[in-house]
Amino acid sequence: MAAIEVRDLVVSYGDTTAIGGISFSGQAGEVLTLLGPNGAGKTTTVETLEGYRRPTAGQVRVLGLDPVGDRRSLMPKIGVMLQRGGIYPSMGPYEALRLFAAYYDHPEDADVLLARVHLQDVARTPWRRLSGGEQQRLSLALALVGRPKVAFLDEPTAGVDPEGRMAIRQVVRELRDAGACVVLTTHELEEAERLADDIVILDRGHVVARGTPSQLMSSGGGDEIRFGAPPAMDCKALAVAVGAAVIEERSGEYVVEAAATPAMVAAVTAWLAEHDLPLADLRAGRQTLEDVFLRLTGQPGAAAAERRAPNRGRREVGR
Repeated sequence: MAAIEVRDLVVSYGDTTAIGGISFSGQAGEVLTLLGPNGAGKTTTVETLEGYRRPTAGQVRVLGLDPVGDRRSLMPKIGVMLQRGGIYPSMGPYEALRLFAAYYDHPEDADVLLARVHLQDVARTPWRRLSGGEQQRLSLALALVGRPKVAFLDEPTAGVDPEGRMAIRQVVRELRDAGACVVLTTHELEEAERLADDIVILDRGHVVARGTPSQLMSSGGGDEIRFGAPPAMDCKALAVAVGAAVIEERSGEYVVEAAATPAMVAAVTAWLAEHDLPLADLRAGRQTLEDVFLRLTGQPGAAAAERRAPNRGRREVGR
């Protein structure tokens, strides 16, 4: 039995259809990541799985249970991490964990959780005085206090410093290795590439792609050359010079549809130098998860805008 199952899910708000008949599943012992631009339907899908919204049509099951009809039976078995709020401003991490632990029959120990998310030194500090990253780590700990079999984590590393990110990634991996299904929503593609076992990409209420990070990055012809240069460059002239098709995929972002051999890379860069055109972010070979996401959703995004800027180094995305 799948830990979570979504079958032909439709969710409408009046005349507006937020989710248009999607299907996917998530297994125990895996990190399932939902990606999509704002308005793609990620939050609506997760809220339906959590039992906060009723499907207009279709069916969702979590641990074989209806999140709405079987809510009282399901709630002790899942953990939900919110991005912000839900804690008294004057309450410290230790007190908050003890309070939440009282809701469960067999909760995790508060001291153990504080150590897992590296909050021992601020255990008595009021919530309002914690940094944004510390508040995020506490929200994660609160989602884990009931030893969930399914954990819903909403943007767990948003606003978290590098040390906190490492701690959160480790906790997510430990959850997966312990047999939990972790449902992760994020806008940070690097996090998805690092953590996900399976990825579902949503756009306008529909599933546009699904697979492991490696499967997605190897789809759509990854053996090519991508680079940034001024918009509206003469693609035909470059194509003649290098002997391969050249496409301006988005404004200022180009693809040379040819094997990324050293000779081909040299030919492209030589032509750009000859025409005194600045080069930004040359990438040869397999596409990144970011490339796949932008191609499927048509979202330029901040990262793409950064790549278009001349003499700007590329943000590394990898494991």
